Amino acid sequence: MPRLTRLTPDTAVGTSRDLLADLVSRHGQIGDMVSTMAHSPAVLGGYLQLSRAMGRARLDRRISERISIAVQVLQGCRLCLDSHVNAARAMGVDEEEIERAHTGTSADPAIAAIIALALQIYREPTSITDDQVVALREYGYSDRAIADVVGVVALNILTGAFNLLAGLTPESDSSV
Repeated sequence: MPRLTRLTPDTAVGTSRDLLADLVSRHGQIGDMVSTMAHSPAVLGGYLQLSRAMGRARLDRRISERISIAVQVLQGCRLCLDSHVNAARAMGVDEEEIERAHTGTSADPAIAAIIALALQIYREPTSITDDQVVALREYGYSDRAIADVVGVVALNILTGAFNLLAGLTPESDSSV
């Protein structure tokens, strides 16, 4: 059961009203997370900006979805986890790789290494080593792609934590 109410362009005020109205005009509808985030224009605006920025990331989306799955397994947001599993499937990630992502790894050593980095960023960023970054470069990741991992993790922390606070679950969601 949701803990926070959904807002609409008619019930939101100020900046949140404007942001929701813009989203509705462009997409036709908005999901529970976004409409609930509208209680805080700072959170909603920050989420929208980070989400748009990560849409321009150099990290392959099939990899970022696997990172998101691994992070959400730890964070415990079922709504986010379901969303990222569905996105990975839609991008052609096979079921075995989706299962591996649930355990924080991949059959591909390069992808396993970038997922491991993401989980370290989530759990204990002080444990990241120079050798890890060198190894990621040797796997072919650019500095930009490596830096993008921080953005993927940050976006997952924001959305997962918000959904958990708001009490949003797959059963309560109409569209994220």
